[in-house]
Amino acid sequence: MDLGLTGKRGLVIGASRGIGKAIALALAREGVELAIVARTEGELNHAALEMNIVAGPRIVPMPCDVTDRAAVEATVDAAAKELGGLHILVNSGSLPGGSATATGPIDSIVDEDFLADFNVKYMGALRCARAAIPHLRDAGWGRIVNISGLNARIAGNMSGGARNASLVHFTRTLAMQLGRDGITVNCIHPGITRTERTAAVLRARAQRKGMTPDDVEAADYAPGSGRGNSIGRMVDAVEIGHIAAFLCSNKAWAINGEVIAADGGGTSAVYY
Repeated sequence: MDLGLTGKRGLVIGASRGIGKAIALALAREGVELAIVARTEGELNHAALEMNIVAGPRIVPMPCDVTDRAAVEATVDAAAKELGGLHILVNSGSLPGGSATATGPIDSIVDEDFLADFNVKYMGALRCARAAIPHLRDAGWGRIVNISGLNARIAGNMSGGARNASLVHFTRTLAMQLGRDGITVNCIHPGITRTERTAAVLRARAQRKGMTPDDVEAADYAPGSGRGNSIGRMVDAVEIGHIAAFLCSNKAWAINGEVIAADGGGTSAVYY
């Protein structure tokens, strides 16, 4: 299927590793020229080099701290200038490791940890969107995809749940504001996803248990294990990339303001 993305220009936040990197690569393989953003310059440059080797369009690394409004605005403007415009924004930024820092219980919460988590995940997405929207409007066509997480639907993780649920509200609100401008805004909730980090954890557990990583994962996702989902395995970051690429495409006009859970059917709850 031709997603109609050849020649589009995009900006992916949090693209030096994990889900953000997988999304950037999926977009590049569909013909999108990209600026990729992360805090760590060396890691970001390495990711861009990898992507430029395997994908056709150019990938431009642009280090930026999304907690700094002025830096975000300068980076987004520089990306639009370098690429010759901007059509796509993917917000996949998070704290190092991607994990919430103020998980609870409530008497253990450190205010500064909670605020730092929210400042990167939610406010970082807001800063990037605020800076990118004028460029998307100028293009007359746009896609914003926010990467949230299933903590938004599961009680227990206090800062993780708060930041992710807030991104859902942010997504729906932007969708209502921007739809008439030819810009759609959607959100993806990944569950536990195979990335460089989770693969390393699996390898370490397998070594301790004298098993292969595949056997450890099979045991983790066996029926009744507590982690099992309906497909019986961990979702790979590449698969999140496919979903994001579709949402960014010309085929996804009918989807706006929505949240897609991408955990392999890990919950039996019914949403309607």
